[in-house]
Amino acid sequence: MDIRQLRYFLAIANEGQITRAAKLLNMEQPPLSRQLKQMEQELGVLLFDRSGKRLKLTQAGELLRQNAERLLAQLSETIQQVKEFDEAVHGVLSIGAAVSCTSLLPPRISAFRERYPNVTFKIREGDHFLLYEQLENRAIELAVTRLPFESAPDSEAFAVMPLPSDPFVALIPSAWLPESFPESMSLRELADFPLLTLKTDRTTGMHEKVIHEFRLDGIDPYILCECSSVAIIVSLVAAGIGATVLPGSVISSFAIPGIKTASISNAGFHTDVGIVWLKDRYLSKSARTFMDMFTVSECDTMKDIESDGSVAPNEK
Repeated sequence: MDIRQLRYFLAIANEGQITRAAKLLNMEQPPLSRQLKQMEQELGVLLFDRSGKRLKLTQAGELLRQNAERLLAQLSETIQQVKEFDEAVHGVLSIGAAVSCTSLLPPRISAFRERYPNVTFKIREGDHFLLYEQLENRAIELAVTRLPFESAPDSEAFAVMPLPSDPFVALIPSAWLPESFPESMSLRELADFPLLTLKTDRTTGMHEKVIHEFRLDGIDPYILCECSSVAIIVSLVAAGIGATVLPGSVISSFAIPGIKTASISNAGFHTDVGIVWLKDRYLSKSARTFMDMFTVSECDTMKDIESDGSVAPNEK
């Protein structure tokens, strides 16, 4: 079995029909059918159940699909690694960001573009589950996200470069406060207001952290609304619906008239942020260089990154 046959097999598995796979591969159907038959004879197993209109993978076929995708991805990354040897930074950089972390990207991308104008970007925003899927599928190389990376079933598969912790701040409708108000508020003072929290059906970490922090002070806050969008929360605060607490970096990306912002006096009330990537994946030179935009001087506990993009042995 060779690489070409694995690509044939994956095309058939993805399309569910030999005819459609052949068209995708720009070849005739009979040769593709012969290649599949040769593979099954060589392996001594049936790779597809042919009883329905669509070809369905057998258990053996599913095992081959998983490993074939991994092998071809590793081959592609190896070719990329060799091509990049001693070359300038260029190409397309695909990165992801949690909804509450997108504000961290513009200054880094701006600085990166000044130095490396030959790099273009693909940026995908999503919750932890979407980012996990895109990292696994290699649709993105790295993700800037809140920690812990709560969707990952196998945390050992991922490397993490911690970034500076992000303190929470309070956002309150301007009409609810006097002209002069304290620049810092306690959680007990904040609990006097109906609160809005950030929570989706699949990611609850931010919401739970806020509730936990209040309860550490013996407070059971009144949660008026759980929202899946930072933009919705900000618009509701501006409309005088409720107050909220959000990471300070989030607020930097919004122009928010009608809202007053205050720091929170509880010193330990912050959220952790980091860059996440697959340990077994080769990171392109563009990805590794982009990570350098989050410099050691900016980070409290940044992990050392080796030249190949992996976590240094003493940091594993």
